[in-house]
Amino acid sequence: MNRIALIVGAILAASPAVAHPGHGGGFSAGFVHPIGGLDHVLAMVAVGLWAALRGRGAMLAWPAAFVAAMAAGFGIVQAGFAVPQVETMIAASVILLGAAIALKLEAPVWLGAAALAAFGLAHGAAHGMEVQGGPLPFAGGFILASLVLHGAGIGLAMTMEKLARPLTFRIAGFGIAAAGLAIAAGAI
Repeated sequence: MNRIALIVGAILAASPAVAHPGHGGGFSAGFVHPIGGLDHVLAMVAVGLWAALRGRGAMLAWPAAFVAAMAAGFGIVQAGFAVPQVETMIAASVILLGAAIALKLEAPVWLGAAALAAFGLAHGAAHGMEVQGGPLPFAGGFILASLVLHGAGIGLAMTMEKLARPLTFRIAGFGIAAAGLAIAAGAI
C-alpha cells in the first residue's frame, strides 16, 4: 500500500508540462525533467503498468522500446530535424496508454513495442527541443528517470495484483486517459 501512496504522490506532485519550456543542461536537469511534467510521468508510469499487465515478455520489451525510441527522438531533434505534432503525440500517448490499461488490452508484444516506440519518439523529441547546454548528460538523466518511472509502473501493477482488485486497473487506466484528455484540451 505504501508503494501506491508513493507513486500517486509523485504523480500529483508533477506539474503540467504541455508548454515544455527550455531546461538547463546536465544530468540533473535531464533526470528532473520527466518527473516534473505530468504528461511524462503519466505516460511513463502507464508504460510500466501496461507492460506488467501484459506479462513477462512485455515487461522488458516495452520499456526498452519506449526508451530506445525516446533516445532516437532526442537525437533526431538534436541533429536539427523537426518532429511534427510532438505535443499531440504526447497527449495521445497518455490517453491511449490509459485506455489500454483500463481495457486490459492484450496486444502482441511486437505490436505494443511498436506503439510504445512511436510514443517514445515523441517524448524524446520534446526533451530534445528543451535542452540547453550539453545534450548527452541531459539525455542520460531523462533516460534514467524514464526507466525509474517505468519501474514504478511495474511495481504499482504488482502491488495492485497482490491486492487482488482487478477494478483498480480499470480505475487507474481511465484516470490516466482522462488526464490525457485534459492535457490535450489544455485544461492542465
